[in-house]
Amino acid sequence: MAERKQLRQVARPFVADGPSGVSIRDRLKGLTPKDEKVLRAVGEHMGQLASADLARRCRDGPDHSTDTWAARKRELTADSSSRWAGSVTSHTHDQCGLSRRAQHQHLASLDAGIRTLRHRLSLPLGQKGSRGTPGGYRSQHEWFAKTRRLAILEERYEQVHAEREAGRVSVVRGGRRLLNQRHNLNAAGKTTEQWRAEWEAARWFLTADGESGKRYGNETIRVTPDGEVSIRLPAPLAGLANARHSRYVLAAKVSFPHRGEEWRDRVAHNRAVAYRIDLDTTCARWYLDASWTRKDLPVIPLDTLRAGGVIGVDTNADHLAAWRLDQYGNPTGAPRRFDYDLSGSAGHRDAQLRHALTRLLHWAQACAVQAIAIEDLDFTDSTTREKHGRKKKFRQLISGIPTGKLRARLLSLCAEAGIGVIAVDPAYTSRWGAEHWQKPLTSKKRQTSRHAAASVAIGRRALGHAIRRRTTPPRQHQSDAGGHRTAQAGPRDQRREEPRPHVPGPRTRCVQPDAAGTRATSASKTVRNAPVGQVRVQDPLLLTD
Repeated sequence: MAERKQLRQVARPFVADGPSGVSIRDRLKGLTPKDEKVLRAVGEHMGQLASADLARRCRDGPDHSTDTWAARKRELTADSSSRWAGSVTSHTHDQCGLSRRAQHQHLASLDAGIRTLRHRLSLPLGQKGSRGTPGGYRSQHEWFAKTRRLAILEERYEQVHAEREAGRVSVVRGGRRLLNQRHNLNAAGKTTEQWRAEWEAARWFLTADGESGKRYGNETIRVTPDGEVSIRLPAPLAGLANARHSRYVLAAKVSFPHRGEEWRDRVAHNRAVAYRIDLDTTCARWYLDASWTRKDLPVIPLDTLRAGGVIGVDTNADHLAAWRLDQYGNPTGAPRRFDYDLSGSAGHRDAQLRHALTRLLHWAQACAVQAIAIEDLDFTDSTTREKHGRKKKFRQLISGIPTGKLRARLLSLCAEAGIGVIAVDPAYTSRWGAEHWQKPLTSKKRQTSRHAAASVAIGRRALGHAIRRRTTPPRQHQSDAGGHRTAQAGPRDQRREEPRPHVPGPRTRCVQPDAAGTRATSASKTVRNAPVGQVRVQDPLLLTD
């Protein structure tokens, strides 16, 4: 018998943390031409200071310290204010930290590709790979092309590794995607003037961090509870002020229809609120974003979320497959499918995800469940061309699954709806769901898909139950009519997430090694309804006169 593959350890389910912050937006309506002139002047002036500060931070590299940070802030204060300088340096620090993390992920991706290429190049041509391990290349031409690919990746890895050791990062103020559009304006559908206006607006800096204890939670961009917006002008632009203390009051007012009461409660108690002003050049509209952190979210224990059952959700490239399970792990009702289309612009994709998740939450509220179970997915190491070779469609399929955005959006929506999110290990959910649940849940009137069966597996793992089902017992006229094999494995049974061991014998209906000789020399000795292991065999009767 072939040796079974060793299964990896399955991690325990956990309650995912809710969003750490809130961001709301409102349009600045009724701005006068002078208001727009002042906003453009402040954004351009502070954007130049932010660009210079970012360039100096990149030059510092590994020599960056609190002393260099303080020196940069002192220089910026002379051309703006202490609070403007603090916002600029803090934003620069966040940009460099994000670039360092992206650099680390890029190195890990390059290293994984190099190791895969070296392994496949070391194998003979045409050698088939085993499960989880790729084989050799198909032809000499492909082998030679991959040697060239390996040399390119090794050179790129050395270059990125040297930049990381030297502390150099690559940051584009305004966005790299917008920068690359300049080289192909026809494909972007923009003229040179349109691109230039969007590029300049993206490089402006009109962001102010909040301060608890200060008036209305922010001294730089201040918004009163009745919606009046005022800006503390930098020192070189103080002549444009129309109020005391170098402040400029805008003619527009904001109300924040979404979360407006929560925002007004914060500013009324002088709690920190950060603001950001930006311009949408396509429609010539100004917007004000308000954001703050949340630290008072209630933490619901895992057992409490499991008490009312869960909804297991399987994430796919074009839909969400969901099924409701009771607290004992039994699927109830019919499965649900929530479709979305991830083609088109980023705004269209985000709207599609919101619509699908909103329908999912409405169904969860109608079912009165307290939790939604999802897989803790991360496909960062599964989309490389070296891992899956010629399976381009499969790589595109994996890349199209919105794992990170969907989870972030789901957490934010569930936090407002009062529903918990349980994250489970995605190991073997699709395989075991199809193996143990797809056929039993299929009837003449309902065809159960593999994704719906996977949602059942995800929900059972979130509830702490085993995914696999015990086999159905024999019919009543066979040996053990009691039906002990219908009982499912308990939550704390050892090795409950693994396939059952293969034990030869009559209980598994496997042929014993000496079965042929036994059939040839003896008759059946099975007694109906006798306990297993205590089969009684009647002696032949002695017939006498």
